[in-house]
Amino acid sequence: MIRVTLLVWSASDADFNPFYILRAFFTGFLYDLTMGTLFLFLYAFYLLFFPKKWIGSLIDKCFTYIYLTIIFVIIYFSIMAEIPFWDEFGVRFNFIAVDYLIYTYEVVENINQSYPLPLIAGVLVGIIVLTFFVLKKKRAFKNTFSDRKPISSRLLPALSVLIIGSVLGIIMRNKQADFSNNLVVNEIGKNGAFSFISAYQSNELDYETFYPKLPEKEAYSILKSKLLQENQNYNSVKFDDISRSTKGGEEQHPNIIVIAIESFSADFLTEFGNKDHLTPNYDQLSKESIFFTNLYATGTRTVRGMEALTLSVPPTPGNSIVRRPNNQNLFSVSTIVKSKNYQPYFIYGGDGYFDNMNNFFGGQGFDIVDRNRGNPLSDEIKTQRFAINDNEVSFENAWGICDEDLYKQSIKYADRSTKANKPFFQFVMTTSNHKPYTFPAGKIDLPQGDRNAAVKYTDYALGKFITNAKTKTWFKNTVFVIVADHCASSAGKWEINIAKHHIPAIIYNLNQQPEKINRLTSQIDLMPTLFGYLGWNYSTRLYGKDINQTKAGDERAFIGNYRTLGMLKENTFNQIDDRKRVKQFKVSEKDKSFTEISNIKKNLVSETVAYYQTASERFKNGKMKAK
Repeated sequence: MIRVTLLVWSASDADFNPFYILRAFFTGFLYDLTMGTLFLFLYAFYLLFFPKKWIGSLIDKCFTYIYLTIIFVIIYFSIMAEIPFWDEFGVRFNFIAVDYLIYTYEVVENINQSYPLPLIAGVLVGIIVLTFFVLKKKRAFKNTFSDRKPISSRLLPALSVLIIGSVLGIIMRNKQADFSNNLVVNEIGKNGAFSFISAYQSNELDYETFYPKLPEKEAYSILKSKLLQENQNYNSVKFDDISRSTKGGEEQHPNIIVIAIESFSADFLTEFGNKDHLTPNYDQLSKESIFFTNLYATGTRTVRGMEALTLSVPPTPGNSIVRRPNNQNLFSVSTIVKSKNYQPYFIYGGDGYFDNMNNFFGGQGFDIVDRNRGNPLSDEIKTQRFAINDNEVSFENAWGICDEDLYKQSIKYADRSTKANKPFFQFVMTTSNHKPYTFPAGKIDLPQGDRNAAVKYTDYALGKFITNAKTKTWFKNTVFVIVADHCASSAGKWEINIAKHHIPAIIYNLNQQPEKINRLTSQIDLMPTLFGYLGWNYSTRLYGKDINQTKAGDERAFIGNYRTLGMLKENTFNQIDDRKRVKQFKVSEKDKSFTEISNIKKNLVSETVAYYQTASERFKNGKMKAK
């Protein structure tokens, strides 16, 4: 039933090839059988060895009722949870669901503020009670507790469950459902609980084991030929040394405020066809700025946006580097700005413990400003942490304080840095444009709890921030980089939906005439492009490039999820995945839809592999370290 529901729900994106549908449902049946037998695994052991004379006793009844209750809670809750999860992400449970078990405060509060929990709990209890009632009416419990068969008679059914469960548990893999190019068909063939367990086991993926590879020297040779800008030279001839000297011009050293806006899709803007006038402030700022109109986010989560904007690296498989161990002291944007005597700040309206953000930013030398709910930094992190006090908060939801309050923190620490005569670099992460989409009342003309309303409030707060910043002495010497972390939704027909990665970005208040950058640009290119506008001379090991120093035809964008990786170039999307499959798609100019290419361009595949293989290898082997 759940598969039919999800298929109908996403019918507009589904491929209704009869063979694909039949295969998806058959594969789904195998996953269901796997989970069913695994759920019964412990109970089969219990039934096999439980003494015959105790069958029907109080101990037997208690164990049976408790075990069944636990199983029913897991089954029914996962089915109920899959509906909003599919609505949010367009897939079965994945590593995001795994994260939800770790960061309980934000998740529980978000669920509490987004959904009618008493109703959900009541429905769950009601379904479980109804199930027990039906089983009782069918005399299932009476028959179970009165059937005192000897162990020899229980052996065959018990062994059947144990053997089937063991075999299926060993041979079934979640990736076996990914047999087509259509995401919806692949996902309906999965089982939510099985997908959850699979995601838990593969939260990090080793590139060398699972992905297509090139010989190491060949991969680096291709990479180095593609990384070099027209104003750069390599610092050594060592084959795996990608450090480059960048020649600038007359250097400018303004303060820099990078604002990463939560879930801010390009299609919210009037520039890209939106008719609802949700972003009048951003629309106006874009006309006064360097406006990137053809920019693509690397991923679908905030930590991917942070990774792209700070590490300037393609989205390596598995977890974002922000969430991985041993991610301190990496060569990053922070390394470059600190070499120019800036003090970097990470300003976040929630507790930066979430998604390991504090340890990551602190590990790159950022001072931290957050809500600090008592989750300590790692002892290895040597940085300052400033708490946002309760008296500085006018509104707060599960994810953090409202954007207006957050921007006041930005101004507060900008004032503090100015008073200390220290140029500042701020990375400000907003949260208001996130479910449950709540914000202070009386600010805009749309109701709470609606995505469009959250977008409009986010824009309102941004406009108010810029207005307030203009009253400060530091404003004239401050550049604002305002960019989305990722899009509002990633669901669609394909494994990777390019249109769902299109994000806006502007560089505002730069000493430069406004212009539109229509060239294909990756999120990892934004900060190197800013450094180019500022005329900086610096050494870099970033994968990102200054778009203005990139040769025509060399533009590319990196887009991935935790398993599938890709590079967009020359209207061709080159895709690799953890089954070592390589695919190429022609990308429609009109709607960014895919048409698979049978005659693969090998040079583009090699380039794609070179980028991802070397990025993964460099992090794994410590080559991304700043020192």
